[in-house]
Amino acid sequence: MAGKALKSKLRNKQLKPISAMRPATLNKLEKAVLLLFSNHDPSEVSMIQIANAANMSLKTLYNYFGDKQTIIYTILNRVLGRLAIRMIDHLQGIDSVKDRLRKTLWVFFDFIDKSPDAMMVLSTAVPVSRYREIAIYDNKELVDSYLQVLRDGQEQGILNDTVPLFTLFDVFIGFISRLGLMHIIRRNPAPLNDNFDELFIILWRAISKPEID
Repeated sequence: MAGKALKSKLRNKQLKPISAMRPATLNKLEKAVLLLFSNHDPSEVSMIQIANAANMSLKTLYNYFGDKQTIIYTILNRVLGRLAIRMIDHLQGIDSVKDRLRKTLWVFFDFIDKSPDAMMVLSTAVPVSRYREIAIYDNKELVDSYLQVLRDGQEQGILNDTVPLFTLFDVFIGFISRLGLMHIIRRNPAPLNDNFDELFIILWRAISKPEID
């Protein structure tokens, strides 16, 4: 009851900017959110549980986030933001379309291998229709840098150009998402990148022109 009363009281209060939260506190919150939501049904995780796991007051959570979903979106944006920076950095200085796609896939798999909790939270705690609530999904620099790889591949006659550009994008992301999620669910102890070459061949054959080896 106390939690509901506090939520009602703070509902219409202007939220504090995340930038005002101490980095150490935000780090603790990130660990707590990823741990809780990757191991429990999201509907069963309460704001009080999050506050306790992060060693924060319930009032602080409401002051900064307002509700549970905003906490999830904020933390995922933080985690995926680090991935985006790494992705953009790794694409610099590579000319070959195939090599850029290889590097992109490797970075994604490495992220999944090292951050399985984040992958689980993204897959189970956020409805697909709400992905755009995570700010990084509208990161123009990231999206454009990746789409440019696919666009170059189509223009150079390397990738399938009989389908729209975003179809290739969806195939690529779908391949990573499904493979990564099931790898975690099956508790496969081997890193995804242990089979990188074999997996890349499957993806390459799916998006390249049939005559391209």
